[in-house]
Amino acid sequence: MFHMKKQRISQERSDLFDGLPDDIIISILCKLSSTARCPSDFINILLTYVCKRLNRLGLHPLVLSRAGPKTFSIKANNWSESTHRFLQNCVNSGNIEACYTLGMIRYYCLQGRRSGASLMAKAAMKSHAPSLYSLAVIQFNGSGGSKDDKDLRAGVALCARAASLGHIDALRELGYCLQDGYGVSQNVAEGRGLLIQANARELACVLPAAVRSSSDLVTWLCQNPPPVGGCHVPAREVHPAHRFLTEWFGSRDGGSGPDVRCSHSGCGRTETRRNEFRRCSVCGAVNYCSRGCQALDWKLRHKAECGTHGPRN
Repeated sequence: MFHMKKQRISQERSDLFDGLPDDIIISILCKLSSTARCPSDFINILLTYVCKRLNRLGLHPLVLSRAGPKTFSIKANNWSESTHRFLQNCVNSGNIEACYTLGMIRYYCLQGRRSGASLMAKAAMKSHAPSLYSLAVIQFNGSGGSKDDKDLRAGVALCARAASLGHIDALRELGYCLQDGYGVSQNVAEGRGLLIQANARELACVLPAAVRSSSDLVTWLCQNPPPVGGCHVPAREVHPAHRFLTEWFGSRDGGSGPDVRCSHSGCGRTETRRNEFRRCSVCGAVNYCSRGCQALDWKLRHKAECGTHGPRN
């Protein structure tokens, strides 16, 4: 009797689902894909019901185009051809975040420099700030080529565009470029102003919502003293693409050449040729793809390890 009742309820639910128009289901799946906190939030709905219609609508171009970055927060050890195909389907549907994530994976992990840069450029043309900044880092380093392939002016232009869209790392990088006259006419005052602005935005990004005034900030700083040699500002949430890079190369042995990684834990980029990244001029033990990563790692970690008073290079 219990088994028959369970079958009847299941049949009634199936009938209700079958009666829903495709537009409503697609709208629900769009909301789910855009707000998913991890890939399983979205993938599991396709696996929960053995329903060809739901699986078909879950892979509808509109649903894939709305998927948020956390939907692509794929573990490196779970990488497979089907995962690659899913990201490519999202790219084909016009998803900008998928363009960036797959572009970074192809460029750095799969050695597909041309296709990876092309995907990032596709996202950059739609004003995707992380893509603009990543392309700027490639131009600054001449990644994928030789030292002669560096284009500092192009790097500065890409940084400026990303900074105008609110990208904190690009804002900090642009500040150092102006301060040092790197790829642009030197303007120390303007450069320092941008660095202060980047630090302020970074602090606002990581502070809890309860901090709304200067007195709240003082209270929070007193309750959360920095670690020895560290700073008050905790690390920002890492973009899924950079987390994938960190996991991918973290499972491999370090060394010279293309296995040398940026020492900032939230980056994940690796050298595409020997001696591509800058090194700490004091200890020589850490490598950075950019001045922005060097400044961040200095505040979060390396200041205590290096034992000097500031970054030298």
